[in-house]
Amino acid sequence: MGPFTVLTRSRTLLLFIRKEMDFFALLDALQTPNGLIELGIGALCVLLAVVIARRLYRRWFTDTPERYEQFLPYLGFRLVLPVSAQLLVIAASLAWGRLEHAPMLVLHIFSAMLFWLAVIRLCTAVVRQAFPSGRFERHSEHVLATALWLGFVSWTIGFDVAVTDWLESMTFSIGKTKLDMLTIINGLLWVTVIVVVALWASRLIEARIMKLKHLDSNLRIVFAKLTRIILVVIAVMVALPVVGIDLTVLAALGGGFTIGLGLSLQNIARNFLSGFVILLDRSIRIGDRLMVGDRVGNVTRMTSRYVVLRGGDGSEALIPNDLLVSNTVVNQSYSEKSLWTSVPVQVAYGTDLDLAMSLLKQAAVHPRVQTQPGPNAFVTLFADSGINMELGFWVLDPENGFMGLKSDINLAIWRLFKQHNIEIPFPQREVRIVGDKPAQG
Repeated sequence: MGPFTVLTRSRTLLLFIRKEMDFFALLDALQTPNGLIELGIGALCVLLAVVIARRLYRRWFTDTPERYEQFLPYLGFRLVLPVSAQLLVIAASLAWGRLEHAPMLVLHIFSAMLFWLAVIRLCTAVVRQAFPSGRFERHSEHVLATALWLGFVSWTIGFDVAVTDWLESMTFSIGKTKLDMLTIINGLLWVTVIVVVALWASRLIEARIMKLKHLDSNLRIVFAKLTRIILVVIAVMVALPVVGIDLTVLAALGGGFTIGLGLSLQNIARNFLSGFVILLDRSIRIGDRLMVGDRVGNVTRMTSRYVVLRGGDGSEALIPNDLLVSNTVVNQSYSEKSLWTSVPVQVAYGTDLDLAMSLLKQAAVHPRVQTQPGPNAFVTLFADSGINMELGFWVLDPENGFMGLKSDINLAIWRLFKQHNIEIPFPQREVRIVGDKPAQG
C-alpha cells in the first residue's frame, strides 16, 4: 500500500465521516458488540503503533527531536507514530470489513483522527523549521495543535457551517468596499500559511547555502538573506491576490505609505543596507576580532541589523551595522588571524642576558603560539630594581583569549629561571640615616 493510496483513503474517510457523523449514532455504535470490537481493534492498533514507534526511535534516532537541524529527520521523528497507527488501522479495517459487512464508523473515526494527527504534526514541524530556534516554543506548538484539533472536530460534526454563517453576518464597510469577518479571517489565514511556507523554504535553502564551503562565508550569508527576502516578497505578492487585494491598488497606495514608513524607520533601513555593505565588501567576517570604541571581542553573529561582539568575559555587545560602516573600526584579524602579544619579565642585574633570552624563547613553545615567525625576546629597560625584558609571540587562536595562554607561559618562565638560578628581583630600597653621632653612654 503506497503513500498515495493511504492519502486517498484517508481523504475518502474524512468525507465519509463529515457526511455520516452523528454523535448519537456514534454512541449507538459503541453500545453494539461490533462497535466495541472496533473500539478494541483501534486501541490495539494504537498500542502496537507505540511499540513499533519506540523500536524505530531507538534504531533510527539517537537524539531528542528538538536537536534535529535537518527538516526530513525531524519530520520523520514526528510522523513515525501516527503513520504506523494509520497503516495498522487501515489494515485492520480491510480485514474486519471482509468478516463483517456492517458500517465501520468507529474504525473510520480512528483512521480520520490519526490522519489529522499526522497533518497537525506536519504543520507544527513546518512552523518550527520556519522560525529560528526559541521563537516557536513548546506552548506555542500546543496552541497551534489545539486550534487545529478544534477546527477538525467542528468540521467533522458540521459545526463549521454555523460558525461561517455567523462570521459572514458580521459585515462592515471601508469606503466603497464591503467586507465581512469571514473574508478577513480567511485572508489572514492564507497570508500566514503562504508566508510560513516561504520562510520554511528559505530556511531549507539557507541551510544548503551555508554548507557550500567553496563560497566565502560573507557571500553565503548574503545569498541566504537575499533568498529569504525574495521568497517572502513573492509569498506576499501571491497571497494578496488570493485574498482579493488588487496589486495595482496596492501600488498606488504604496507610494505615500512607503515615504512615511521610510521616514519613521530610516535608522532600521540604514542598518539593513549597512549590513549588506559589510557582507559584500567582506570587511568584517564571523570570527574576526574587532575593537569598536572601548569594546574588544570576536564576531559571533551577523544579522541584517547588528553584529554580535562577544568579549573575553562572555558579555555580548550588539553593534549596529551603521556604526561599523560610518566609524573607524579596528579589525585585529582583517588580513591575518594571528595576533601579537607579549609577556613582561624582570631579571636581576647579575643575570646572563643571552641565557635569559634563550630561556624566554623556550618558555613560549606552546600549541597556541605560532612557530613561523616564532617568539622573540627583547631587553627593554635598565630599571631601578632590575633589567626589564619582554617576550613577544604570535597567538594562533586569539578568539580563545589570552589569559590562560599567558598564565602557561609565565609558569614556564618561572620554572626555567628557577632551574638555571636566574633571579626575578623585587623592588629594593637602601635606607641610610644621616645625622648626629649617637650619644656616648
